[in-house]
Amino acid sequence: MASIVQKFGGSSVADADRIRRVAGIIADTYIDNNDVVAVLSAQGDTTDEFIRKAAEINENPSKREMDVLLSTGEQMSIALVAMALEKMGLPVVSLTGWQVGIRTTADYGGARIKRIDGDRIASELDKRRIVLVAGFQGINKYDDITTLGRGGSDTTAVAIAAAIDADLCQIFTDVEGVYTCDPRKVKNARKLEEITYDEMLELASLGAQVLHNRSVEMAKRYAVNLEVLSSFVRKPGTKVREAVSAVEQTKISGIAKDGDVARIALLGLRDEPGVAFKVFRALAKAKINVDIILQSIGRDNTKDISFTVARGDMETARSVLEGARGAIGFSDMSVTDKVAKVSIVGAGMMSSSGIASLMFEALYDAKVNISMISTSEIKVSVLVDEREADRAMQYIHDKFFEG
Repeated sequence: MASIVQKFGGSSVADADRIRRVAGIIADTYIDNNDVVAVLSAQGDTTDEFIRKAAEINENPSKREMDVLLSTGEQMSIALVAMALEKMGLPVVSLTGWQVGIRTTADYGGARIKRIDGDRIASELDKRRIVLVAGFQGINKYDDITTLGRGGSDTTAVAIAAAIDADLCQIFTDVEGVYTCDPRKVKNARKLEEITYDEMLELASLGAQVLHNRSVEMAKRYAVNLEVLSSFVRKPGTKVREAVSAVEQTKISGIAKDGDVARIALLGLRDEPGVAFKVFRALAKAKINVDIILQSIGRDNTKDISFTVARGDMETARSVLEGARGAIGFSDMSVTDKVAKVSIVGAGMMSSSGIASLMFEALYDAKVNISMISTSEIKVSVLVDEREADRAMQYIHDKFFEG
């Protein structure tokens, strides 16, 4: 007997037919003599609908009360799926985050899981019940309901898998696994049979939306066996693990695009020690994360610094830097959000030369201009005009996977 944690996203339980399909997947896993814990997200666009309803009542509600409201979407999902399983004659129990004992930090709207008391889940599994858990939620030290922010249900599933030492954690989505590139953008994208934690973490951080990076970080930390697969097609998915057998042959595993990017350039900075510190200290105080950074060679006692931030932070960053113009000492500032970041990721890059050269050759063939470059051991990222990003991905994909 194996213990399996399954997570189903909002699109997987969006209506009655899909709920019955999900119940069928859970039932088949249970009937195969497995212990099953299923973590569910809110149906479809329920969370967005709740946010709109809140705005009709109060345009500036407290985060605590928003968490109380938003957590009900997942509770609705677990109850409906439990009803579907009951109709099939299977033993099932639905549990909220606090009933499971998911203890979190006190940060409403973006809490982090501190620990999970697995006793209630273990007790229900001992009774051979299917356990359905509301994802995206927990309870803090004040016994208040908290929500976990983006990727919360993925994180809940992985955390439970770690807490009960599950044999497998399956993340069911609306795609059949992890692809070499977004199949909606690149016509010949291929599904990967396996991918490393590090590669998946990079892809998740760089714009791939199959898994949230928080859940991948946790899976790597606790060595949770992950599989990404579709709730709509009964096919094997993509395994996420510490090492994979095909790394040597593939060189790179995937290509990602991140459109949530803005570029800021500070021109005419004094070419002296401490200037970069002043720039990024001001942004850090405003809790603005910076990604790619490029500094020019000094000339005439001045230099330029360019960097990227999340698109949503662009105006705040502009305001912060303009307010610190005198202290920092720059002559001009250029800001744009008409850019996108395109990245290649692959553990095989560490032992292979010429990977970046192939990428840049593909961009040359596509006549795509590069404005910034960032590298690490397993990734190369470039900043390009947002209108050229999809073409860049297609040419890069053809270069690595078709050539």
